[in-house]
Amino acid sequence: MNRATDSVRRSRGLLTGYFFGLGAIMAVWGARMPAVQQAAHLSTAQLSLVLLAAALGMVAGLQAGGRLTHPERLPALLTCGAAGLAGCLALLGRCDSLPSLLVAALAFGITHGVLDVAANSAAVRCQNAYGRPIMSSLHAAYSLGALAGAALAAVTAHTTHHTLFLTTGLILAGTALAAAPATRMLTGTDQPPAPTGQDAAGVSLPSARLWLLGALAAASLLGEGAAADWAAVHLHSLDASAAVSAAAFALYSAAMAAGRLTGDRLTATFGPAAVVRAGAVLAAAGLTTGVLASTTSMALAGWALFGLGLSTTVPCLISAAGVGGPGAVATVAVTGYLGLLAGPALIGAIASVTTLPTALLLPALLAATVAALAHRALEKPTP
Repeated sequence: MNRATDSVRRSRGLLTGYFFGLGAIMAVWGARMPAVQQAAHLSTAQLSLVLLAAALGMVAGLQAGGRLTHPERLPALLTCGAAGLAGCLALLGRCDSLPSLLVAALAFGITHGVLDVAANSAAVRCQNAYGRPIMSSLHAAYSLGALAGAALAAVTAHTTHHTLFLTTGLILAGTALAAAPATRMLTGTDQPPAPTGQDAAGVSLPSARLWLLGALAAASLLGEGAAADWAAVHLHSLDASAAVSAAAFALYSAAMAAGRLTGDRLTATFGPAAVVRAGAVLAAAGLTTGVLASTTSMALAGWALFGLGLSTTVPCLISAAGVGGPGAVATVAVTGYLGLLAGPALIGAIASVTTLPTALLLPALLAATVAALAHRALEKPTP
């Protein structure tokens, strides 16, 4: 019993590292987006194409990861996905033209998708072995990694993004390869056998309810994608320095991490519907104020409030889908990723025909929609 407990704890610690590293890579990429745009002389529309290439790659990676993810393959997928994603970040640092960026962004998206499926699948197995929720803490590790990556980008603002991407990529790829022996121990240690006679599908969720959960996940993740890819660009458009622009996503990530670290306690006290509704209202109000105020300080505050407000939404939605079994969780997750993937490119497209502040009102509007529908989506289903 103690041996099994120790094994599960080691699995959780290792997975925390993978989530942390994934967040760090995505933040370094997103926070230095203005430098990438400037070095390759990209217009807003061209930058949107690069983001779209990454999104299409992630769709392919998610599909491949979904087919390949089996217990015995998880260690290899985690190691190869993490090392590959870090390597693609280093490759992106060497690209200085639209064609090369499109190819590298496509590869970046594919490896991101594979790693994301593997990490979340391993996290579900580890959570089942624990017998209590730990998903929020793992997603908090992602947010803390994003905070660390954004802080690194801000501190190294006077260093070229080429150097930052290459150094970060090589260090994280080396770390993933060094952790490979420990990662192989994940197989068979973090998933207890299903109870005899238990229906793998769980409680049946009505189709309309399931798709509502997915739609709200998409709305929330669109906001996360907007913060990752457009927060720094937004601050840069307000004539903020490179360091201040990079700090926008750092503040967003810090606020989201704080919300996720306290989210389980709040949910237990007030219930998921109330917590998600209050958070979504805060997110919508914060981002709207930050965008309309058009000042650096208000923009920074707006992104921070947006992150704090959205912090508990996806964990609560996934938990609500969890009673329907793995199939329901997969449906909500895939639908949610559509928002994450399409959001940055959609905002770029809207910005190209209007203005970036106008386009950034979209995630604020969607957060308000989440607030309005939270109780309907998160009411407990009848077994």
